[in-house]
Amino acid sequence: MDSAKLRSFVDTAWEQDIVPQLVDYIRIPNKSPAFDKDWQTVGHMQRAVDLIAGWCKAQPIEGLTVEVMQLEGRTPLIYMEIPGEGDDCVLLYGHLDKQPEMTGWFEGLGPWTPVLKDDKLYGRGGADDGYAAYASLTAIRALREAGGKHARCVVIIEGCEESGSYDLPHYIDALKQRIGTPSLVVCLDSGCGNYDQLWCTTSLRGLVGGDIRIDVLTEGVHSGDGSGIVPSSFRVFRDLMERLEDSATGKILPKGFHVPIPKQRQQQAAVCAKVLGDGLWKRFPWAPGTKPMAKDRTEMVLNRTWRPYVELIGIDGVPATASAGNVLRPYTTAKLSLRIPPRADADECLALLKKVMTEKPLHGAKVTFSSEKASCGWDAPPLASWLETACAKASHTLFGKPCVYMGEGGTIPFMGMLGEKFPDAQFMITGVLGPQSNAHGPNEFLHLPMGKRLTACVAMVLEEHLVRARGGKSGGGAAKAKAKSKPAAKAAAKPAAKGKAKAGRGKRK
Repeated sequence: MDSAKLRSFVDTAWEQDIVPQLVDYIRIPNKSPAFDKDWQTVGHMQRAVDLIAGWCKAQPIEGLTVEVMQLEGRTPLIYMEIPGEGDDCVLLYGHLDKQPEMTGWFEGLGPWTPVLKDDKLYGRGGADDGYAAYASLTAIRALREAGGKHARCVVIIEGCEESGSYDLPHYIDALKQRIGTPSLVVCLDSGCGNYDQLWCTTSLRGLVGGDIRIDVLTEGVHSGDGSGIVPSSFRVFRDLMERLEDSATGKILPKGFHVPIPKQRQQQAAVCAKVLGDGLWKRFPWAPGTKPMAKDRTEMVLNRTWRPYVELIGIDGVPATASAGNVLRPYTTAKLSLRIPPRADADECLALLKKVMTEKPLHGAKVTFSSEKASCGWDAPPLASWLETACAKASHTLFGKPCVYMGEGGTIPFMGMLGEKFPDAQFMITGVLGPQSNAHGPNEFLHLPMGKRLTACVAMVLEEHLVRARGGKSGGGAAKAKAKSKPAAKAAAKPAAKGKAKAGRGKRK
């Protein structure tokens, strides 16, 4: 394969074709079903599907088939197949639904207002991860144009990832025979520590949460009349939170939410801390005077990837300050989001969260907990040597720097499910969500140079995958991978710390 031709093709495709498509995609307010209950009626989901599927069908890739599927009562899914060499299979994944608007966008920017500025495309969903379908087919096409070959590829673009991918298992089951057994899964919905090299995700935290409501009255009363007799619903909530979280450190107190951190993951965290330096924490939009929760950068990485932390992401029953009267409020409802470690059992954690937050509240207040779907995290299987070599080669060729392996703090439900269904597969989990890209928040952007080089990296890995398949090596075999896992961890961590190509890894969300 001609790597110069590969990169030239990818760059041209992004500039002339993909970016204009993403501009149109960003304009579509296709919020995930969890945030738009009327998604079927308003039609934004269908508009996004039509846009992406239409572009995919027009790609001059020999043998490409594109099918829009919709099981009864479920979000649509775009299913694509591209024939290749041999009997092996690669599964590539992305999604087309989006997070809600969020406030705080800079002047001139907005969630549904695409803006190109300084090699960045601003707007909701471009990086998370509307680009995935375009990048996947462009990588395959570029590989072929540059003289390379690949195994059979299956591309899946789902419509409810931001709602927990609850529809996806039904599609995977329905498509089981058509998909086959992938030996490599490529997911483009993850992050990167910087825009200077290839980053592969080794783990993802899980997620549990729900709404906790504390009722103390059936209606509000004058605060001067009721305070001192009627307990504050917010104080009851604060007491419940103290059972869950140390307010001074943020540490989650019940031991049931914690898991041992594997040694290899600790080694990789140290490598990431060294590569990123203070950029690890300076990338956030800090309010003046605020400091990180830890001083040691390795601890910051582990906090973000392997330890549980809770956030209050919504609250009801509290008037806006401009309209707040002197009233002792009858209730407080808080929405909690608790990130759990990659290897924690989500259902057990959800049950524990409910128990901690509802047992014996102060003053006998009425407490109810409405749970949301629990999502398990993911920890990658031991990294096959061929994939480690392929990622190192791609990163050096296209970035001039080594590939780095790091856990991510977010959740991709799809990964845990695929890890169970395809236990012998290898995983290349990567993405363009780097510093300040701000997925889910205001001012989300797609770093275009990163998108281009990542697309080319995927193409190179697809070619190396075929080489491995033709060589008859197991690559994704669980038995061989486990046998090599301990020495691979040591060999990976040391060179990475010295800035060399190999930067150990294991597996995800």
